[in-house]
Amino acid sequence: MLVGKKVNLRLLEKEDLSTVADWVNDIRVTGAYAPMWQSTKPMIEKDWLDATADKRWFAVETKKGTKIGLIGHFDAGGWQEMGFAIAPGERGKGCCSEAAKMLVDFLFLSKNVQRIQATCDVENKASKRVLEKAGFKQEGVLRKAAFIGGTWRNLSIYSIVRDEWKKPAVLKVPKRV
Repeated sequence: MLVGKKVNLRLLEKEDLSTVADWVNDIRVTGAYAPMWQSTKPMIEKDWLDATADKRWFAVETKKGTKIGLIGHFDAGGWQEMGFAIAPGERGKGCCSEAAKMLVDFLFLSKNVQRIQATCDVENKASKRVLEKAGFKQEGVLRKAAFIGGTWRNLSIYSIVRDEWKKPAVLKVPKRV
């Protein structure tokens, strides 16, 4: 488990599948800026629980253990790509920003990776803010890159490179004795 000040990140487990299925199949959770898709529990088990060193999904939990969202990463051909979603009632509280910082810390501390990137709809101000708070910089716009809500949408591409990440923002690394 990765421990933060507001939230903890815990690798998804089989008992999380019902919640994950509810979230990924509910447009109110995935939001107006994400592609609409539907998944069965077996599909979710295969896609979301098949954790490898190059692909992992975490439950974002409150300090009381309530699941409030998801955050994950995967290898995208020499760098890591990350994505996240927070339940509607939990948005705007800084939990997703902290989770993003924790995932950046985890990836730079545990992998020899130079770059972490993420994309979001150009109009998704909340996701842009999460990424900026986690140290990401906007690199540009991917034109007509995602089919969302019946139209092709432009995506902003953000990244953080190792040289810009100086030290862990949230995760505490144990001192050697």
